[in-house]
Amino acid sequence: MSEWWTYRLTSFLLFSPRTYRRLFELYNLAIWPAQIVALAVGLTVVALLVRAQPRRSRVAFALLAACWTWVAWAFLDRRYAQINWVATDFAVAFAAEAALLIVFAVVGNRLVPDRAVGLRFPIAMALVAMTVVAYPVLAKLDGRTLATAETFGVTPDPTVLATALALSVARTQVRWLLLVVPLSWCAVTGALLWAMHAVEAYVVTAVALAALALAFRKHVARVR
Repeated sequence: MSEWWTYRLTSFLLFSPRTYRRLFELYNLAIWPAQIVALAVGLTVVALLVRAQPRRSRVAFALLAACWTWVAWAFLDRRYAQINWVATDFAVAFAAEAALLIVFAVVGNRLVPDRAVGLRFPIAMALVAMTVVAYPVLAKLDGRTLATAETFGVTPDPTVLATALALSVARTQVRWLLLVVPLSWCAVTGALLWAMHAVEAYVVTAVALAALALAFRKHVARVR
């Protein structure tokens, strides 16, 4: 039996990179043109969050909750679970995150973005916009076709990253509760992407750390 220190991240992969990318290709073909609708939803979310008004924020997070629900059911449960047993657990976690977004944002109105955080607010909003618009381009940078691209609203990674960034500048401390699932997903998928040497690994890691830093710096500023 091999010693534990001889294992690498690739030793824990349940599937090949080709199988993983083929999963996205088949999924994208099956749901087309939902990606276009999701892009429009993402741009609407950005526009609503930029205004940082309670009513608009409710709508923005309601749309994000809808995206999390779709990803939980259509991708994680019906597709990804076929090659990764952990996906079933994350499908439940994604559904729970969607419910929490509804409870705290739509019902409780506690997730209004805070403009009074200096440059952190425009930085967060710019990163949300970039995640919504540019994330699919990473497929081309990785030498793949757009058929294998991940799109906000219908696949996990860009949906999670955009939500984490939006939460990072929310006014109340409840954002930390809502960041648990997004950051946990980033840790798991980040390790997976690193094992596959995917260019998305750098983006997921960098944006997750940026969201965490923005949320933490906001907390420090309030304490001071």
